[in-house]
Amino acid sequence: MKSISGSLILACLNGGAASAFVGGVRSTTTSSTQLAMSDYRTSVRDRIDIDTNNGGPIALMGRSPIDRPRMEQIQMERRRIDAPSLAEIWDNSSPVLVQGGALRTWSFSNPMIDAVQVLLKSEGRPIDADVELWQGPDNTPHKMRVYVEDGALRTFNAVIGTPRGANTVAVRNIGQLEFPLDAVVRPDMGDGLAVSIASVVTRSEIIQGGSMRTFPVNPIVDSVAVILKTDGRPLNARIELLQGPNNNKQVVELYTEDGLDRPFFALIETPGAGCVLRIVNSAPLEFPLYASVDPYNVGGERYFDNMLGQWPRL
Repeated sequence: MKSISGSLILACLNGGAASAFVGGVRSTTTSSTQLAMSDYRTSVRDRIDIDTNNGGPIALMGRSPIDRPRMEQIQMERRRIDAPSLAEIWDNSSPVLVQGGALRTWSFSNPMIDAVQVLLKSEGRPIDADVELWQGPDNTPHKMRVYVEDGALRTFNAVIGTPRGANTVAVRNIGQLEFPLDAVVRPDMGDGLAVSIASVVTRSEIIQGGSMRTFPVNPIVDSVAVILKTDGRPLNARIELLQGPNNNKQVVELYTEDGLDRPFFALIETPGAGCVLRIVNSAPLEFPLYASVDPYNVGGERYFDNMLGQWPRL
């Protein structure tokens, strides 16, 4: 298979958007939580060379030249280390139907469970739900308000930390009776979704309290990995997926009492063109957060146009 020269790639990229995301600043702050799995992530980066010069997520978005054999090698390595796909998780789980106005809870008494996956979807109707983590009487260290315009096209997929003993996850469907949803809440173990999300993250950017950052998404990107954390302070944020002027496709309002002990991991599906991810730090100036946004699933053969070995116009 012939490789593509850097000049051809750059020439194609000049015809459209040159990158999928706005570049961030690499943060020197690291999280001690087991969810980040820093040692595992380091070994992953060493094996598949996730960086800006050797065909990592940024290069696949068009910032660096990469030939087709290298792309196929990266995709093969990614398939080996990634957690089960979202479709496999749904197929291997027993979703619970949550009718409009109803509440369902999942309790985890095993202290070895440090994180749980929360997945929500519908049959194409909107999703409007409250997700809370209960730990002890009248203690809610993690809250989420989730809105999804189309729960079949864009499912909600997140991982929340559940350290230190027994925890209960509550999902309340605050939509009307005509808008039921399916929910899966299951433990996230050492080879789960959090590790898979962390394995593709290459950079982080600080967002001061009261400010926001936007990340334009390349049309060839099917989903993005998002990690939000702090240095131990509370985390208050709003994550929005926009497609078109003032058109919210997905919104998550997030609160965590300790963004270092309980970071937020999410996979946000971005089908179609014109998607922009906006992250707003809704906390005061004294509470900055660190945001990591990188491509997660990039559509395989759609890197090239009709198998002709050419980069698509973006």
